[in-house]
Amino acid sequence: MTPSAKIAVILACVGTCALSTVVSSQPNAARRDTLWNVRAAAAYLDSREAWWLDWPTAARDHETACVSCHTALPYALARPALGESLGERDVVTPERRLVENVVKRVQLWRDVEPFYPDQTRGLPKTSESRGTEAVLNALILARRDGRAGSLSDDARRAFANLWQLQFRAGDQKGAWAWLNFHYEPWEANGSPYFGAALAAIAVGSAPAGYASTPEIQDRLTLLRSYLQRGVDTVSVFNRLMALWASAELPAVLSPAQRQSVIDTVFAKQRADGGWSMSTLGMWSRGDGTPQDSSSDGYATGLVTLALQRAGTAEPASTVSRTDPRIRRALDWLVKHQDPATGAWSASSLNKKRDPASDIGKFMSDAATAYAVLALMAAR
Repeated sequence: MTPSAKIAVILACVGTCALSTVVSSQPNAARRDTLWNVRAAAAYLDSREAWWLDWPTAARDHETACVSCHTALPYALARPALGESLGERDVVTPERRLVENVVKRVQLWRDVEPFYPDQTRGLPKTSESRGTEAVLNALILARRDGRAGSLSDDARRAFANLWQLQFRAGDQKGAWAWLNFHYEPWEANGSPYFGAALAAIAVGSAPAGYASTPEIQDRLTLLRSYLQRGVDTVSVFNRLMALWASAELPAVLSPAQRQSVIDTVFAKQRADGGWSMSTLGMWSRGDGTPQDSSSDGYATGLVTLALQRAGTAEPASTVSRTDPRIRRALDWLVKHQDPATGAWSASSLNKKRDPASDIGKFMSDAATAYAVLALMAAR
């Protein structure tokens, strides 16, 4: 049976599986429709990561693959939580392959080519590729090790690569070079801020007190300073990333900055309880088509996750996990999982794409992972 046929069988079986229940900590949660299909979400994400790892365009040297911000990274963040919920004893094949891919590139760091070399893509793509990959590698391995409770040698190598590439001067002091293909929201002019927030999440996620290690404190000071001085001028999307980071790593934002982000985000909540990516930045499609202004899975998942994390880790904020606006957002997520595929949808910010195409699913890959993270955080 071909890989595509196997995926089709899996998804067909998923459709008949019983729904799993998410019950939040709210007293009245049982009176809400909080059913969503955990197995279907896992099957969708598995199929998409398996496709990505085998897609020739994603292939890199030494038989590795590029780690994408739309499919691979969200998958790495969300899939372990699904495995725990489903009682899986072993790591599923796509997740195992992804982590092995990251470990291999960390171990071959000096020998493996960057995602996009200068020689084939032009300056400064090597620097951008290295900075981006260093952050993503450290985050993926830190989150993996966080579940084990100890920091692996490979994760330490990933962090060593990360700190070596941090800027120590200039406008980007404290951040990293970041891929810029003018693709919002992850590879554009403002994306170094997104990358710096991911780096803070990586440090905060690392186990065994890594964030308190004396030798990285000067680097953390640079990182915190960068995030604080930029938070009032970046897109709302990037401000959300900083809010999430502030819940993982102390002192990323001041209490006033955190509250400003929270107030701004709540003001953009739609009447149906969700959020739209179209309102989280000044996005403009290259083909001139209008942005989708309806609530979507990526915006709603990310906002709900960031707010819940802020409510748990930042008592100085006025947001709480019991906030009815968060409950409305969780209700929106529960109601908008596609029963046929297990996914949540979101559309490209850069051009109108066929949502049934593999490339057209990139935003839905991220939407599904962040919707899962938000719903799991409500447990």
